[in-house]
Amino acid sequence: MSEKLVDIREKLASHIGARVRYRQSKGRRKAEEHEGVIMETYPNIFTLFVKAQNSTVSFRYADLLTRDVELKFLPSGEQIEF
Repeated sequence: MSEKLVDIREKLASHIGARVRYRQSKGRRKAEEHEGVIMETYPNIFTLFVKAQNSTVSFRYADLLTRDVELKFLPSGEQIEF
Protein backbone atom coordinates (compact mmCIF):
# COMPACT_ATOMS: atom_id res chain seq x y z
CA MET A 1 0.00 0.00 0.00
CA SER A 2 1.39 3.43 -0.86
CA GLU A 3 2.46 5.83 1.86
CA LYS A 4 -0.40 8.22 1.10
CA LEU A 5 -2.98 5.47 1.53
CA VAL A 6 -1.36 4.42 4.80
CA ASP A 7 -1.48 8.04 6.01
CA ILE A 8 -5.18 8.27 5.11
CA ARG A 9 -5.91 5.00 6.91
CA GLU A 10 -4.04 6.10 10.05
CA LYS A 11 -5.84 9.44 10.13
CA LEU A 12 -9.24 7.79 9.82
CA ALA A 13 -8.32 5.16 12.43
CA SER A 14 -7.49 7.93 14.90
CA HIS A 15 -10.93 9.49 14.30
CA ILE A 16 -13.18 6.44 14.81
CA GLY A 17 -16.48 7.67 16.21
CA ALA A 18 -16.07 11.15 14.70
CA ARG A 19 -18.90 12.82 12.80
CA VAL A 20 -18.19 13.54 9.15
CA ARG A 21 -19.97 14.93 6.14
CA TYR A 22 -19.15 13.05 2.99
CA ARG A 23 -19.72 13.88 -0.64
CA GLN A 24 -19.60 11.04 -3.13
CA SER A 25 -19.20 11.70 -6.84
CA LYS A 26 -21.81 9.88 -8.92
CA GLY A 27 -20.49 10.97 -12.32
CA ARG A 28 -21.72 13.53 -14.85
CA ARG A 29 -21.77 16.40 -12.37
CA LYS A 30 -23.90 14.44 -9.91
CA ALA A 31 -22.97 14.07 -6.26
CA GLU A 32 -24.52 12.64 -3.12
CA GLU A 33 -23.92 14.29 0.26
CA HIS A 34 -24.69 12.83 3.71
CA GLU A 35 -23.53 12.94 7.31
CA GLY A 36 -22.26 9.90 9.14
CA VAL A 37 -19.99 8.51 11.83
CA ILE A 38 -16.72 6.68 11.15
CA MET A 39 -17.33 3.15 12.42
CA GLU A 40 -14.37 0.95 11.49
CA THR A 41 -11.19 0.93 9.47
CA TYR A 42 -10.03 -2.20 7.69
CA PRO A 43 -6.93 -2.89 5.58
CA ASN A 44 -8.54 -1.70 2.32
CA ILE A 45 -11.82 0.00 3.30
CA PHE A 46 -13.48 2.08 6.01
CA THR A 47 -17.12 2.17 7.04
CA LEU A 48 -19.50 4.98 7.95
CA PHE A 49 -22.88 4.72 9.67
CA VAL A 50 -25.43 7.01 8.01
CA LYS A 51 -28.41 7.63 10.28
CA ALA A 52 -30.55 9.23 7.54
CA GLN A 53 -30.34 5.96 5.59
CA ASN A 54 -30.12 3.82 8.74
CA SER A 55 -27.33 1.85 7.09
CA THR A 56 -23.61 1.40 6.87
CA VAL A 57 -21.66 2.43 3.78
CA SER A 58 -18.09 1.54 2.91
CA PHE A 59 -15.44 3.27 0.85
CA ARG A 60 -11.90 2.50 -0.25
CA TYR A 61 -9.05 4.72 0.94
CA ALA A 62 -8.22 5.18 -2.75
CA ASP A 63 -11.64 6.89 -3.16
CA LEU A 64 -10.36 9.67 -0.89
CA LEU A 65 -7.04 9.85 -2.70
CA THR A 66 -8.71 10.18 -6.11
CA ARG A 67 -11.33 12.58 -4.71
CA ASP A 68 -14.26 10.35 -5.66
CA VAL A 69 -15.25 10.77 -2.01
CA GLU A 70 -14.57 13.89 0.06
CA LEU A 71 -14.76 13.88 3.87
CA LYS A 72 -15.19 16.86 6.15
CA PHE A 73 -14.89 16.39 9.90
CA LEU A 74 -17.72 18.03 11.84
CA PRO A 75 -17.66 19.51 15.36
CA SER A 76 -18.30 16.81 17.93
CA GLY A 77 -20.86 18.88 19.84
CA GLU A 78 -23.84 17.15 18.25
CA GLN A 79 -23.73 13.39 18.59
CA ILE A 80 -25.50 10.99 16.26
CA GLU A 81 -27.39 8.31 18.19
CA PHE A 82 -27.38 4.75 16.87
